Order: sequence, then structure tokens, then C-alpha cells
Amino acid sequence: MISRLKKLSPFYNLLLFYIISSVILRIVLLFHPITQAKFNFLDIIKIFGVGFLSDVFVFVIISSFLWLYLSFLSNSKFNKPWGYLIFGALVALLAYVSFGNTILNEYGGVLPEIGISFVAVKTVLFGALLFLPKYRSKIRLALFSFTIFIFVLCIIQNTVSEFFFWNEFGVRYNFIAVDYLVYTNTVIGNIMESYPVVPLFTGIGIIALLATWYIVKKSKNYLDNLPTFKEKIVITIGYVALFGIALLAIPSLAKLENSQNVFANELEANGSYRFFLAFKNSELDYFKFYTSIPENEAFALLDKQIPELNGNTMDRQITGNGSEARKNVVLITVESLSADFMKAYGNEQNITPFLDSLASQSLFFTNLYATGNRTVRGLEAVTLSLPPTAGESVVKRKDNKNKFSTGHIFQQKGYDVKYLYGGEAYFDNMGDFFGGNNYAIVDKSVFTPQEITFQNIWGVCDEDLYKKAIQVMNKEGQSDKPFFNHIMTVSNHRPFTYPDNRIDIPSDSKQREGGVKYTDYSLRQFFKAAEKQAWFKNTVFVIVADHCASSAGKTELPLDKYRIPAMIYAPGFITPGQNNILMSQIDLMPTLMGLLNFNYKSKFFGQDVLRAGYSPRAFIATYQDLGYIKDNTLTILSPVKKAKQFSLTLQPAAVPNTIPIYYEQQPLSGKRQELINESIAYYQIASYYLKQKLYNNNN
Repeated sequence: MISRLKKLSPFYNLLLFYIISSVILRIVLLFHPITQAKFNFLDIIKIFGVGFLSDVFVFVIISSFLWLYLSFLSNSKFNKPWGYLIFGALVALLAYVSFGNTILNEYGGVLPEIGISFVAVKTVLFGALLFLPKYRSKIRLALFSFTIFIFVLCIIQNTVSEFFFWNEFGVRYNFIAVDYLVYTNTVIGNIMESYPVVPLFTGIGIIALLATWYIVKKSKNYLDNLPTFKEKIVITIGYVALFGIALLAIPSLAKLENSQNVFANELEANGSYRFFLAFKNSELDYFKFYTSIPENEAFALLDKQIPELNGNTMDRQITGNGSEARKNVVLITVESLSADFMKAYGNEQNITPFLDSLASQSLFFTNLYATGNRTVRGLEAVTLSLPPTAGESVVKRKDNKNKFSTGHIFQQKGYDVKYLYGGEAYFDNMGDFFGGNNYAIVDKSVFTPQEITFQNIWGVCDEDLYKKAIQVMNKEGQSDKPFFNHIMTVSNHRPFTYPDNRIDIPSDSKQREGGVKYTDYSLRQFFKAAEKQAWFKNTVFVIVADHCASSAGKTELPLDKYRIPAMIYAPGFITPGQNNILMSQIDLMPTLMGLLNFNYKSKFFGQDVLRAGYSPRAFIATYQDLGYIKDNTLTILSPVKKAKQFSLTLQPAAVPNTIPIYYEQQPLSGKRQELINESIAYYQIASYYLKQKLYNNNN
């Protein structure tokens, strides 16, 4: 029995290390400050019990690379003539990939170089093992140790990455993690600027080396007595059977993540499997995964919610209440500006002094919810005025061009339309989206070196962006055409670095509060400069967050993590005041167009909330949970045609005379089917319009 176990020593020693790493991670995440939940005994049993089983089966899948490597370890293949034949074949293959026209050349890029390097290394190592038999055991041990080191390093790196992902989002890997793979340079740059990478990676390296030394020491007997061909066949049969069981067991165990406690579900899950699911389900077909109702019924429900609708179409005529105002419009979407950063919502840190003062001079929308928890969702909401459909934002989809957009309306009115961004517009597909919808793009690539006083991995600081915006608008102001400029800020984002000596929080402290306060400072400088320009008095400014700073909470969709401020500022044109009506981010631009008395044909799902007949509601979502807030009820539509409902009880404000934003969310005892149907109608028709290309400009 012991001799048989020795044949499996690399597997079970690595498995033990993986399990220990996973258990430590679960314990750390369990006590992490962001884990805002209490756990009963059953929760703890499931977290560590089901989690353990998931980890074991996931390791079985991942270890297929180890099985493949170990299966080819053999002494007999170096015997004459086989060793020379194999080496000759490798040399021939190396010549072919180096000088021939292989399939790798057809794909281009760095693939040919990667292929050549791999075959070259394989050829050299095989030759060393063949022609240096006295050193074969030492060479093999070195290669075995390197292979184990790579596995150990990946396990540790994944464990650390999961911690930092939880630290940022309060969940296991999800769609955002998949997204980050596409923008590796930006994400790695963000990590380099946000965390002490030298001690961090030094620590990871030391732990990896120590763990590798221990595992190799415990597994070295495998090399001393390599399995025979017959034994390898037995091991392979057993591994393939276990592999098949794992494929069935992993999704079955994932179904047990069904607690009302969202954090319990996240802790129970295996991050690697969550990553796989997110990668696989990057696009979700509403009609395949969600509950639907007959199309006529859906439109009939929308007819009751949107006054101008008539029949089975979203197309309708919007008529202003007076003559159209040809005002310039500047829309500023502020990175990660949660409502609870502002004094009006009870914050006592004084980190948004300018926004606090501007709110009192603006039409301040105090009860507005972001549609999602990523920048692309916020951009989608204010640009397309569309509920957040399942899967990726429209901004990131292939079919993202020629949509019915805010910019399209302004273009019809004769406006110059631009998108201004402090980073590289290729990030998050912004350039493709805005360019494909006829916005002119001003991003970091057009800044001269003299115009950049400070930058980090996300782009130039907000001050530099606003100075560029002033330049752009001064040039536009010389034209007879009004302008609509959409500005997207970047500074309020980890690593929260900004120029020194601007605010009383040092940049090198890398605090969220510093990022917020610098963002506020930059806005003040922008308005100081704008007030001096000739176009200022004829300009309406719209300020809104793209999303909140954090999306983690005790429930699937915690309302306070979607509450954002929004204001419309235009002295002498817009009467200041607070508007407390429940509304969505998708309503902001239709409301502005109502204030401008625009007449236009609309497809927008968003509405002018100041218009008679508006029925208060809001939309919030992750990439798969679609939320609908109405009548103190939150309805959530989820894949596999599920629907949940929660009653919402507003909690008193922590600070007197401020706006309360926190709700107690309790599962609804009895279903409110009319609200379920309304939420289905909105999300179903929005998905239908996109799928059938009915939201395009030519339809």
C-alpha cells in the first residue's frame, strides 16, 4: 500500500498544499472587514465542508497538467535506438517551426516565437538527458523541482489574488476578473501602484521556494522509482475516472451555494471555478436564462409605466413644454462617487466640500441609483438610457455601434459631440463604443508631454483632464454650434495617487478618502476656470457618479452600494433645489432634455422624471442579477428563471437632518407578482431590442 502511495506522492503533496492554502484564505476572508455578515454553525460547516470538497475536485481538474508531465517521465525512452529517434524528431520539429510556414505563422503575433522557444527548450533538455546519462537524475530532479515550483507559485499567486479581489469587490472571482485578463497591463500597473509589490512578491517567492523544497523532499521518491508502463496505465485509468467524477461533482456542489447569506455562498465557493463560470457566461441570453412573458403582455405593462408609449414599440415622440434651449451641455461622470461620500447623506469627513456647495446651487437628485458597479455600466446608462441587460455592458459588446444614444440626439440638434477621458480610450472598449456612435474622442493619447503634470496607470490626473477640457471647449466656443461634451474622470480609483500639495491628505497615503477629496478639489478648479470662459453662461453642467466605490454587501444587491449623487447646475437657467423622487441613472439625460425642452423621437427606456405621469422606479444589477426597485420592494431576476423579492425598510439617518440611504432588506413573505412582471417587461424588452438590433439608429 505504501509503495503504491509513493507512486502518487507528487499529487497528494500538492493537493495538501492547495487545501491548506484554500482553508487559510477562507479563514482570512471570513474575518475580513468587508465581510459584513454573521454566520451560524451550519454556515460554518458548509463553508469549510462543501468548500473542502469543491477544492479537492477542482484540484483534480487542475492537476491534469501534472498528470501529463509525470506520465512522460521515463528511463526507457532514452534506450537505443528510441532516444536517438526521438531526439532526431525533436530537432526536425525545431527546424520546421523555425524556418517553415506553420499554423502559428498564420495566427501571427508572438505565437511563432513562443512555439519556437518551447520546442527549442524541449529539444535541448531532452538532448541533455540523452547524452549526459551520468547527470540524468540531477537534471530530472531540477526539472521536477521547477515544475513543482510553478504549481506552488500558481497556487500562492491565486490565493493572494483572490484576497485582493475580495478586498476590492467583496466576492470571489466574477465577470470583472475575466475582464481584467483583457487589460493585463493596466491591471498589473494598478497593482504595482496600489500595493507594496516588492515585499509582497518577495514574500510570495520565499513561501513558494520553501513549499517547493518541502514538497520535492516528500515526493522525491517518485523520481527514484518511476512507475512502470503498466503502473502508469493503472494510474491513468484511476485519474480519468476521478476526473470524470470531478466534472460532475463541481457544478453539483456549486448548487449548494444557496444560502440567504451572500457572503456564506461566496466563502463556500471555489474561486477558480467561479472564474471559469464567469468566463463561460460572459454573455447571457435573457430568453434562455431568465423568465419571460408574452411580448404583447410585456409591452402592455410598459405602456402603463411610460406615458408616451403606444403599442408594441418603444419608439415615441417627446415634445417639449416650450421653445428649445440651445445650451451647451457638459456631462461629467465621476469615477466611484458613492452618495455616502457627501455631507448631504451624512458623511462627516468633509471630503467633498465643493460638491456639497455645488449641490445647494443645483437641481440635486438625491434618490438616484446607479445601474451597475462598473464604469462601463454607468457609461451605458447615461449614453443609451437603457436598463442594464444581463451579461456584459453594451459598451463591451461587439454589436455596440450606431445605437440610439444621448449623443445621437445632440447631433440631431446640431451639436458638436465629444467624449473626453483621462486614460487610454481603448480601455474597457470605450474608444470603440463612443467612436462607433459618432462621438469625437479626446483621450490621453492626444495630450502633449507638457500637458501632463501627473499620471498613474489609469491616466492623467483630473486636473490635467479638466485643463484639456477647457482648451477643447474654448475652441468649440468659437463655433456657431453648441457642444455636448461627456467627461469621464479617473483619479478616484485605486491606487488613489494624485499631485502633492493639493489637499490635506498626502498622495502617498493611497487612501480612498484622498482620492475622493482630490476629485472634489479638481472639480472646484475646473469650475473656477470655466466661470472665466465666454461659453460658461450658456452651459448646463451635469455631474453624476458612474457607480459606487464598493459593491459588496449583505445581500445580492445592497441598495446603499448603488446610491449615487447627481446634479444639474446652470445658474440663471436651472432653479436650485432637492428632488427626492426615486429614479435611475438612465433617467438623468432624458430629464435634462426635458429641461432643455427638446422635441425628439425617442427609443429611451429612461424617462423625464419631472414630467407628469412618471412612475418612480430604479434599476440596479450585477452582470447576472437584474434588480427592480419600486414601492419599497426590490425584485431580483436571476438565471435559471428565478425571481426573488425583498421588502425595503428605510433606516433612520445616522446623522440628523441628512438624507437616509440605508434599507433593511428582508425576503418578502408573499410574492408581488405585478412587480415581478413589470421587472420582466423592462429587462425582456430591453434585451429584445438589443438582440433584434431595434435599438439602432436606422430602426
